Amino acid sequence: MVFHDRTLTVDEYDRLPLFFDPEKFDAKAWVALAKAAGMKYMTITARHHDGFAMFNSKVSDWNIVQRTPYKKDPLKMLAEECHRQGIKLFFYYSQLDWHNPDYYPRGTTAWNNGRPDRGDWNSYLDDYMDGQLRELLTNYGPIGGIWFDGMWDRPDADWHLAKTYALIHLLQPAALIIPNHHQSPKPGEDVQTFERDLPGQNTAGFNTTNISNQLPLESSDTVNDSWGFNIADSKYKSPAELERRLVRTAGNNSNLLLNIGPMPNGEIQQEFVTRLLAVGEWLSKYGDSIYGTRGGPIAPSEWGVTTQKDNKIYVHILSWRAPLLALPPITSKVVEAHSMLDASPVDFTQNADGVILKVPLPKIDEADRVIVLTLTNLH
Repeated sequence: MVFHDRTLTVDEYDRLPLFFDPEKFDAKAWVALAKAAGMKYMTITARHHDGFAMFNSKVSDWNIVQRTPYKKDPLKMLAEECHRQGIKLFFYYSQLDWHNPDYYPRGTTAWNNGRPDRGDWNSYLDDYMDGQLRELLTNYGPIGGIWFDGMWDRPDADWHLAKTYALIHLLQPAALIIPNHHQSPKPGEDVQTFERDLPGQNTAGFNTTNISNQLPLESSDTVNDSWGFNIADSKYKSPAELERRLVRTAGNNSNLLLNIGPMPNGEIQQEFVTRLLAVGEWLSKYGDSIYGTRGGPIAPSEWGVTTQKDNKIYVHILSWRAPLLALPPITSKVVEAHSMLDASPVDFTQNADGVILKVPLPKIDEADRVIVLTLTNLH
């Protein structure tokens, strides 16, 4: 974002890779941290809005192998390590490009950075962008999918989506297409994602309020206030805040994509590490209420959310001080209720008006009180 935020010219920005050397990058440590945090997939930036490829691209020399003293392909190492440790890898790819002259006409984020006032939009999409996507989909083994960003820069342009999406599904039929375009899903897309927002809420002001009832959902957020590394940003969310965000995301029938910005030397700063490990520790105790669940039968509320898997409803109490919690009617009969923390039984009553739970007192630093309701066998 330095390119844009400091309104540099292309010539000025072209000097920056000479100072970029992530010599301490350790793919094994990165993947191990993701797994310890309880993550099931990783999304790595293959190319951001500056057009700089973080992989060994033959389409252009504007990449980490040919322009930096590092001269290695970190995505190759990360892909190999993800395969080794058994975690899915997705590639983030920005369709927006502040560097390539063929990204023309310019979009809403453009500034006078020295590019000529002309370009070949069709060549940019069909040759340059699809050429790099072909590399990512053929040189790194099986991947989870492509996470697109930047279409919001030219929301009404013809992005040749049918052609690009067909290429992805041809090269890797199982790869998911996840577009962060802030609009309703388009043909060929596999996941609907919401940037810094829960599905449909649009508190960010730019996301669609339409929620697909056919596609899986994803919500992205940051550990502090920045997407990339920002030495001046110390507004870190606490582990409890991140755990509650994860729970609310799951209760809204969505996955959480939690972003961190690694340091320029390739390491992940300790503030991120400690928080990710804390979330992983929480998931080691409460993961059954998150993994493999869907949003529960009770609408998300100020007090919390519910998730559901098989014949169990997980009641996540995030903000509630009263001793009793009244839930709306549940169609199935509740046969048992217990605290997920210590398996102690929870008193409840159920009738046509709903279910009333006697809520356990919160423990110190308990981010989420989880009560497990067991229903009569649905099968």
